[in-house]
Amino acid sequence: MSSQSSVAEEIREQQKKAFATMNFREKLAYFWDYYKIHTIVTVCVIVFLISFIHSYRSNKPYAFYAVLLNAVDTEENRDTPALWAGDFLEYAGIDPESYQVSIDTSTDITADGGDQFEIANRQKMAAMMQIGDIHAIVADTETFESYARLENFYVLTDIFSEEELAPYADYLYYTDAADFDKETGDTLEELEAAQTEIYQRIIDHRDPSTMEKPIAVGICIPKTGNKIAEAGYYTYLDERNYTFQGYPSEVVIGIPLSVENPKLTLQFLEYLDVGNNG
Repeated sequence: MSSQSSVAEEIREQQKKAFATMNFREKLAYFWDYYKIHTIVTVCVIVFLISFIHSYRSNKPYAFYAVLLNAVDTEENRDTPALWAGDFLEYAGIDPESYQVSIDTSTDITADGGDQFEIANRQKMAAMMQIGDIHAIVADTETFESYARLENFYVLTDIFSEEELAPYADYLYYTDAADFDKETGDTLEELEAAQTEIYQRIIDHRDPSTMEKPIAVGICIPKTGNKIAEAGYYTYLDERNYTFQGYPSEVVIGIPLSVENPKLTLQFLEYLDVGNNG
């Protein structure tokens, strides 16, 4: 054994003897004096790892993100979005380690503009739709139609078979593609006048015969027999007798064109019990 090793062992023995005679405060001070650098480094590493793991888990890409526009949150349904997200994650067989599901009921947008807060919501929606992060949009008839007229939604009969749409055949929502080019004008006043003329028409969006060039871009959510109805997010439409183009306002779901896997929204409708009991 080398003399250097002997000296090191002797020092350790002396430290042990000294440590054994110390009270708690003295031991704590001793430990801090000798190991504070090691402790600080260890704590920093642990904090970094926790922060990294939390950030990674919180920023997993969305496998499914649904926005319920103009939904009214109450004490009874406040926890519903998180419950649905967790349930649908399992229902759709989505890997929770790699992806997340979100049900957003906090966004308010009207069909005719709004304040600065609403403008910010529109910009957020536009950005998320552009990159394909919003997989389904649920809204009242008027708000939904404002997005439909901007050609934001898939034509459902183009992407789904007749068999896939069979459960929703009585609930398909149509818009008139013939009007897409009519809301034009050289001035804002002309544009608003053209839009007003169209919106004042009597149109049943469930009846394609009322339109020149009907396309199915959404599915109406029945008023009973499904999770959205039971959650009460849109009961105000009936309570306040909201109408649009001569018919009672309904709740409609559509799939943005940027979505890569639109069939996931059909799974969401199955999870919500839409088309089965309505």
